Amino acid sequence: MHFDTITPAAPAWRDQALCAQTGADFFFPEPGSSVREAKRICGMCEMRTACLEYALENDERFGVWGGMSEKERLQLRRASD
Repeated sequence: MHFDTITPAAPAWRDQALCAQTGADFFFPEPGSSVREAKRICGMCEMRTACLEYALENDERFGVWGGMSEKERLQLRRASD
């Protein structure tokens, strides 16, 4: 018997984001590593706002999303509560 697994479609903005053309290492660095390069890439990306909204709506806890680190997103969530 064969079962098909349904995988949710990735948001359309992801295909156009600069991170899709860059290695994930920049956006998910080892603990204590710099996120400077990821933020620089995000700063040039037209999908930055959509990316940040996605991360906040989906409670992404790791990596750089929309130009913000985990700590920065947590501070943003706390400030908006």
